Amino acid sequence: MSTPDTHTDSPTIDQVDVRGPRFAAWITTAVLVVVLLLTTFSVPAAAILLGLQAIVFGIGAVRGPKHSPYGTIYATFVAPRLSPPSEREPVAPLKFAQLVGFVFAAVGVLGFALGSPVVGTVAAGFALFAAFLNAAFAVCLGCMVYPFAARLRSTF
Repeated sequence: MSTPDTHTDSPTIDQVDVRGPRFAAWITTAVLVVVLLLTTFSVPAAAILLGLQAIVFGIGAVRGPKHSPYGTIYATFVAPRLSPPSEREPVAPLKFAQLVGFVFAAVGVLGFALGSPVVGTVAAGFALFAAFLNAAFAVCLGCMVYPFAARLRSTF
C-alpha cells in the first residue's frame, strides 16, 4: 500500500475560521453605527473614530484577518470558547475586503477633515452597509468583487 504524497506543487491557500471575520464585521458594524451617530453631535469625534476604524481596516488589508486587531480579540477571547471550526474561507478575498473598507473609511475621514460631512457620512454609511451584510447575513461584498479585481490585476 502506498502512502499519500505529502508534497504538492501547488501552494496551499491560507484560510481562516469563517466565524472570525463575521465577529470582526459585528464590531465594525457597531463602530460605524457610533460614527454615524457622532456626526449629529461632533463631526471631529466622528472623524477620529472613523480614522481609527480606517487603521483597523488597513492592518487587516496588510496583515490579514488573523492579525488584525479584531481578529486578535477573536483568537484570544472568543475562539478558545468555541468548538473547532467546521468551515474555513480563504484569506486573500478577506484582505481585499479590508482594503475596500479602508478606502471607504479614508474617503470618509477626508470628507470630514475637508469640511464635507456629507461625504464622510455617505462613505461611512457604505462601509456600514457592507459590514452589516457580512455580520448578519455572511455576505462579504469585497469578497464577491475580489475575483474580478484579481482578474483585472492579472490583465495589467
